[in-house]
Amino acid sequence: MNTFLTVLITLLAFVLITFLYWKLTNGYVKKLYGKPLWKQWGSKMYYWTTAIAVSTALTVLLIYVVKNVKF
Repeated sequence: MNTFLTVLITLLAFVLITFLYWKLTNGYVKKLYGKPLWKQWGSKMYYWTTAIAVSTALTVLLIYVVKNVKF
């Protein structure tokens, strides 16, 4: 049960971080790329690859801090 709870909390943290990244950067990136370039699948693929990489890194950092820092 403890492992299941850890995995569930980790997945929820990843989804939350991804959502916050999308919410904070989506408008800026659309404006930066412009409408014609944003409609191409390559631009969106690059954006979402970056979003997943950033979310993964922040989730791993969060897990490390929670496990190793004594409050």
